[in-house]
Parts: sequence; structure tokens; C-alpha cells
Amino acid sequence: MRTHPRVTLTAVMLLGVSLLAAPAYAAKPRAEVINADFGVSEPLTTIASRPQPAEPAGLEVPERGGPPVPDKGFSGDVSGVQDPDANPGIQVIPPSVSFDGLTGTAKPPDPVGDVGPNHYVEMVNLRVGVYTKAGANLLNVPIGSIFTGLPGTHNCEGNHGDPVVLHDQLANRWLLTQFTATAPFFLCVAVSQTANPTGAYFLYAFSTGVNFPDYPKFGVWSGGYLASTREFNGAAFAGVGTYALERSQMLIGGAAKALKVLLTTAGGAWQPGDGLLPADLDGTTLPPNATLAPFIGTMDNGAGLGAPFDGINVFHLRWNFAANTATLTLVRSIPGPAIDTIYPCAPTSRDCLEQAGTTQKLDILSYRQRPMHRAAYRNFGTHESLVTNQSAEYVFAGTSRAGLRWWELRGLSTNAPTLAQSGPFVASGVDRIHRWMGSIAQDRAGNMIMGYSISSANIFPSIRYTGRISTDPPNVMPQGEGQIIAGTGAQTGSPRWGDYTSMNIDPADDCTFWYVNQYYAVTGATWRTRIGHFRFPAPTC
Repeated sequence: MRTHPRVTLTAVMLLGVSLLAAPAYAAKPRAEVINADFGVSEPLTTIASRPQPAEPAGLEVPERGGPPVPDKGFSGDVSGVQDPDANPGIQVIPPSVSFDGLTGTAKPPDPVGDVGPNHYVEMVNLRVGVYTKAGANLLNVPIGSIFTGLPGTHNCEGNHGDPVVLHDQLANRWLLTQFTATAPFFLCVAVSQTANPTGAYFLYAFSTGVNFPDYPKFGVWSGGYLASTREFNGAAFAGVGTYALERSQMLIGGAAKALKVLLTTAGGAWQPGDGLLPADLDGTTLPPNATLAPFIGTMDNGAGLGAPFDGINVFHLRWNFAANTATLTLVRSIPGPAIDTIYPCAPTSRDCLEQAGTTQKLDILSYRQRPMHRAAYRNFGTHESLVTNQSAEYVFAGTSRAGLRWWELRGLSTNAPTLAQSGPFVASGVDRIHRWMGSIAQDRAGNMIMGYSISSANIFPSIRYTGRISTDPPNVMPQGEGQIIAGTGAQTGSPRWGDYTSMNIDPADDCTFWYVNQYYAVTGATWRTRIGHFRFPAPTC
């Protein structure tokens, strides 16, 4: 087994093709070949059978970098606004199952999950839990405990945070990931040896060198596992890391490499923004190219990064593991409806959104120039489609509130991807109900559901969702609003909220949506998570 990662360098060019003139790139980014430390875990059932260490109380997981500019007034687009509070009698399909997931005090919780044929797996800061689909908890263990069988100097066995779990339905395997928050810096990835998430895992640690790999996000692709990071060398922003991980080797526990291209600000700070999202494959129809995957970024030309307009950036990461080469290409910058991501937060840049029962405000995270997990990709055969969303500021009658902007992109593997549709989902009433921290996906029929947090000065933070069927008029979510759970408490002591949530599709029928988010049962510092699932009835799906 390799105990120290070896990094080699191969020069590649970042190309620029957009609706504007291609930006000149001042330097040639270099693709890194990262050979992972690797090993094998104990079965999770064995780990869970031992006494578990107590979670450190009040831990706050850091995220580097703040809002680039202060609020300068509203500059968004409210045309076509769909107010979910205007027709409260219209209700989207109710949840079939809803149950409590993991709980804790680490801020933010980073609730994320995915579903397989027989299980739901949830991760939060700093634990992983496995459930039956009926909601019975089979185990929960500290994330770091999974990596104790991994040799090397990576510190993956620590409990660091920013977890992501994905189900690879092409192989019926599970990915569990976290970063290391202290040097030496690594991306820590566990791949289940079988379809059973309670069993043993193949373990990998990919070095990110001197760069702290903040806010890692992952995706499943047929020719590799994908990852993106916001990388910092000390306090200095180094760029956005884009990675292809050697999936074929990781599925058998073999020596695996990652190919990395770091997108710096050399072509303009608006290109990396605050991060890119890798595509994450839903369904069983493979993408047209196994070794070309889209990475998605968003732009707000009022957010201080020099964006030429409000819109979406589509990058292509191409890789060849045999040749140890990778390229990252900006294939198109697509104008979209105006979006205002800089919210008037006070007294700090994270104190943004009101909640009932306390003066403590919550973080909107809209000022991060990036879409929210996941970039849910699906190949329908007739077309490729990817959906994602971002929180934003909207202003009505002179008052700000949080809302959601969602997008559907098509033609993702071509050099001419397009924006198929996009819509705002926000309350325009005087009660200023906030909807934010969303995640969106599509079922096999092209129906969409988007889950999110909701709060106001009169509403405790709660978990709701909305949707559209494929035959609905474009640019709207007209199927009403459903509720997974109504919160009965508020968060105190910190504004950090969510950081991300996850909407996923059940591979058992390719129709059922599963969603996880945080809420409070009692005002204080101890959050809970809630997991729910729902589907549109036949023949809609």
C-alpha cells in the first residue's frame, strides 16, 4: 500500500469560449496527478459496536472567505415571481415517510444524504448514520472512525467536517467523504465494498498539498468520481480545485489517482467565483462522454468579482487517467435573469434572516458565488438536463427577503449548452417569509422537486418543498408547497445554518424524491435533522 501520496505535474491549457469574447488566460494551469494513500476499513457495524467518543460541544466548522462586497441595494429580477403564500390551498404531494435523522451541536450541521435500493445514508458534521427506508436507525458513528484503517499522515481519522455522501447507482456502492481541516490537507473518500452501507469500505486520501480544500462537493460520473473545492493557501484564495477520481480502481480497492486542475483568478475572479459544482448523475442512462463532465458556476455582476453579467458558467473537465492529463474549459457563459446575491445582513455578514422566538438571525449564504448542492444531471436520451439552485435577495415594498432562483440547463456535453428554463420562488407578501438553502432534482419523467428551509419573524425554521411536473408551463413551480416538518424552536448562539442540503432520487423506482434538512424542536444550540420522501403518482412518473 502507498503511504505517501506522489504528485506529478502535466501542463494543460484552460480554454475560454463564451457568449462574450473568450477571456485571455494569463498563465497555463497545471494538472496535478495525485496518487492516493489507500487502505480498508472495518465494517461499520464493528465500529458502531464499540463505545463512541462524545462530540465536541459547540464546534464551529470554518469556511474561508467572506462576502466580497457590502449590500448596495436591490439589483435582482422579480418578473415572473411565483409567490407560494399567495395560494396556500394548493399543496404539492405530501411526504410518504418522514423521520428524524442525526442530531448535534456542530455549526453548521451540513446535512446531506442519499438513497439506495434498501437504505438511506445521512451525514452531518461530524457523524454518519445508516437507516432503513422506513426510518429505523441501524447505526451512527463518527466520520473519522471509518478512516482508522488508512495508512499515511493524512489525519482522515479525525472528525473534520464538510461531509458528502453519494450513492453510485451504476455500481450500487456508497461514497462517504470529508476533508481535513488542519494540515496536512486531504480529501478523504470511503467507497463501500458492497451494496451494504453498514459493511467495510475501501479508503482513500487525496492530498491537496498546501491548500486547504474548503467546501468540497462530489459527483458520480461513469468515467470517474468528480470533486470540487474552494482552495486556500493560508488566508489567500488559491482557486477552485476540479478533480476526477479514478472510480474504476476505487471500486475494487486498488491504487487510485486523482487528476486535478486548479482554476485560479488569472482569467478573472468571476470565473472561479466562490466555487463550482460538479455534475452528479441521476438515472441509469450514461452521459455521452464518460471522461467529459460539466462543472457549473453562477455569476452576479453586482457581487464584486467582476462578472460581465448575471448568469451561469459551464465548464468541461476532460481527463485521461492512462495519459495522466486533464483540461478544464470554460465552454460558455450563459446570461440569465438578474439575480442579487448580496443580502443586507447585520450586525455581521452572516446575520441575515429572521426567525421566530429570538433576535438571532440566520445565514443566507447567497453571497457565495456558487450554486447549491447538487448539480443534478440526467440524460433523458433525447436531451441532457441539469438542475441546480441558489439563494438570493428579493425586495418587495422596500423590504428584503430570501428566495430561491432555480435553473435547468441542457446540452451539457456540447460546446453550446443552453438555459432551458429558470424561475424565482419567493414570497412577495409583507410578512417577509424567507425561503433559502435549497436543493433540487428531477425524476425519470422530468418532474422536479426542490426542498428548502423557511423562516420569518413569526415562523420557526421549518422544512418545506415545492415542485413542477414536466408538462407544466416553463419557469414556474406551480404544484404548490408541502411541509416535511414545522420547527418548534429557534437556533441561538450562531448564525451558521445548513451550508447545504440534499435532494436525491431513489434508484428503486427513479421516481421517489428524498430530502434532508435541519430544524429545531426546542430553542437552543442542539439541531435536529429530518428526512422525508415523496413522489408524483403514476402516470406522472
